[in-house]
Amino acid sequence: MVNEKPNPSPDESHRIATTDDIEVSTYLEIAREIGGEQSVSAPEAAPGAEREAIIVLDFGSQYNLLIARRVREAQVYCELMPHDTPWEKIAPLNPRGFILSGGPASVYEKNAPLAPAYVYESHLPVLGICYGMQVITKQLGGKVTPGTRREYGHAVMHISEEESPLFSGLTESTTVWMSHGDKIEQMPPGFEAIAYTENSPYAVIGNKKNIYGLQFHPEVAHTPEGRNILKNFVYKVCGCKGNWTMGNFVSESIGRIKEQVGDGKVINALSGGVDSSVVATLIHHAIGDQLTCIFVNNGLLRREEADRTLKVFKNNLGMNIIHVDAIDRFLNRLKGVTDPERKRKIIGEEFIRVFEEEADKIGKVDFLAQGTLYPDVIESVSSFSNVSAKIKSHHNVGGLPARMTLKLLEPLRYLFKDEVRLVGKELGLPEEMVWRQPFPGPGLAIRCIGEVTKEKLEILRGADFILMNEIKKANLYRQLWQSFCVLTDVRSVGVMGDFRTYGYLAAVRAVTSDDAMTADWARLPYDLLARISNRIVNEVDGINRVVYDITSKPPSTIEWE
Repeated sequence: MVNEKPNPSPDESHRIATTDDIEVSTYLEIAREIGGEQSVSAPEAAPGAEREAIIVLDFGSQYNLLIARRVREAQVYCELMPHDTPWEKIAPLNPRGFILSGGPASVYEKNAPLAPAYVYESHLPVLGICYGMQVITKQLGGKVTPGTRREYGHAVMHISEEESPLFSGLTESTTVWMSHGDKIEQMPPGFEAIAYTENSPYAVIGNKKNIYGLQFHPEVAHTPEGRNILKNFVYKVCGCKGNWTMGNFVSESIGRIKEQVGDGKVINALSGGVDSSVVATLIHHAIGDQLTCIFVNNGLLRREEADRTLKVFKNNLGMNIIHVDAIDRFLNRLKGVTDPERKRKIIGEEFIRVFEEEADKIGKVDFLAQGTLYPDVIESVSSFSNVSAKIKSHHNVGGLPARMTLKLLEPLRYLFKDEVRLVGKELGLPEEMVWRQPFPGPGLAIRCIGEVTKEKLEILRGADFILMNEIKKANLYRQLWQSFCVLTDVRSVGVMGDFRTYGYLAAVRAVTSDDAMTADWARLPYDLLARISNRIVNEVDGINRVVYDITSKPPSTIEWE
């Protein structure tokens, strides 16, 4: 059964109460005193959010975006927001429940991040994960202390309350993934332990108000039945219907784009990748000839990519496409630049300037469309949460200049990559577009370590062309999230044909992933790696050494820069 919609009253007086023999409703006053009513910016409501949504409040866990993914996999819309987001930003999403993420802090430390009072005032279901569980415990009158024995890795959870809706369909004992140092010493009044492990008597706690806490991480693959636990929470506890589908997304996005654009005109930053392809098609469905696509050859593309992309789009999309040759312009801006963040900023700014100039030629243009995705937003915005750090700037998020004359239109801003592919299929895009491996907005500039020059780009293109050829011949292209070459700024001595060489070191990178938030290095066959290395060294002038990157994300990012 879905609980009534919240009506918080943040202006009423508060007081500190003791936690002895008081009802849960009184804990709201404690929560407000401790958690406060901070205000920060949060994303606007996404398409489909008006139906039902689960809100994940971010406390800084490296897995927080995985929680949102898992909920969406259950066809329920979910959005990740800073832990101190004001209620006014959340109410339009029609929340059906809250999930409090894990995080690196300890709740007993000074200024530890806590949940705002509306989480409890709303009378909506709440699920706390790891640190989120400890937040619930502290704010509702329990006790959290440093653990004498930290618990990391696999543990076996035993269910002691089989009737709990959280455990519907689960086996009595199941493997879970622990990652915590603090422990629950005393549960809040009204709570009971409904599952335990050898080291955690309170592995799962809950009360009659649909507030639950998990000491483990259900969102990670290491918890095999974790997805079922999250699915039980959103369906059986929160009462969600599961109407977050890509078909609904497409129809609602088209309506939203029509409303947002009106009689205005849009130019689309077309790159040939799946993101910009889906954006172009989605917008074209909504506003037709009000859209003009602009393809910019910035000199940072792969071999034959410009010609191939233009042919594909003209054959399949049936749109007006303006081709801009800006190779010299971009490379001149990048001369002498070695810092990867500066590269991204320069490329992002130059893209915008090109679009604005082309817009002036077209006439009155109001919007610039981009294929920004949810992980781009999260990784780029350091202030997204006070407890999360910026990883790097994406050229279409953190790389945008402060001054822009065009308004942004980003219909995919709340989607993960796999959802974008599903939208592409829903729109009828051809397979070669939908399943193209991701290619970074800054292009080969961030795969060319150090200064970007025409000579180094040609060397990199040759190596990358061979790699992709061999990957496709081995029928591995669709199995890999990304596969590419990096031209390092390292040179080493070699010998070829009895002559000494002093060439570049090239690195091969191939990873598997679902969403690029985490990735594992691909275990490519040795004979395939040998062929790739042999061909690159023999066919590409300037490279005399090839290495294979076997680092996962985290700790590394997928791209080198």
